[in-house]
Amino acid sequence: MAGRSGQSGPHWRRVMAALANDDARQAYAQIVLGTTDSPAHPDLNDRRWQRALTALLDAGLVERTASGGMQASASVFRDLLSQQPRQAQTGVDRFMRLGRIERYPANKSERRELLSWIAKEAMEPGERLTERQVNERLISYTDDVVLLRRYLVDFGLLERTPSGSSYSRRESNT
Repeated sequence: MAGRSGQSGPHWRRVMAALANDDARQAYAQIVLGTTDSPAHPDLNDRRWQRALTALLDAGLVERTASGGMQASASVFRDLLSQQPRQAQTGVDRFMRLGRIERYPANKSERRELLSWIAKEAMEPGERLTERQVNERLISYTDDVVLLRRYLVDFGLLERTPSGSSYSRRESNT
């Protein structure tokens, strides 16, 4: 099959290219829904429909059935994911995914390392921020900014004024 790479299974670039094409995406949606072997959209003429089907077949997104029709591949996305090697991650990257906290380390020193990195990334030493400003900076790391802010304070990386009106990064943790 043209959509196969040197590894077994479809190649992610072909899949993404097919899904980026409006005609192919329209055809794929129809096939996934099992609605037809011909275009439902009036602007999608026979020639464009055939090109869209070819792109979907080449990408491995659809397969021909025994009766000559088309069906969505049941395994294309699983196959793509299985091709991706797990990279050994080190440092704080072990706990992050796409720049956000995926999980907090159970080990206290590793948690401190993660929190220290976030504090240094999010705030300058001596900078005074309101709770709202701190939350706005921390939202890029997690949806639970209250927990993250509490951890930063508990680990002594972020100081809160007694009135609770402002926060600052501790100077000694730079």
